[in-house]
Amino acid sequence: MLSPCVARCGLNDEDYCMGCFRHIDEIVAWRDASEAEQHSIINKLAARKAHFEGAENKHILSRTKWLEAEVRLAKK
Repeated sequence: MLSPCVARCGLNDEDYCMGCFRHIDEIVAWRDASEAEQHSIINKLAARKAHFEGAENKHILSRTKWLEAEVRLAKK
């Protein structure tokens, strides 16, 4: 399945990307997620977009944030 990334990455204060509306953990795990897991993420995006309507990017999706998410996911 293709990634929902729209190349407008920027995280809000809750670590959701305001471009694709995935959480940083979902972005990092996307490549290794099963098709069912990817569908589950995709099914949540419309509601998240509505929830965050009008919110702005607060942080850039940095390498540091990415590495923190990898560590968090490895502990699961």
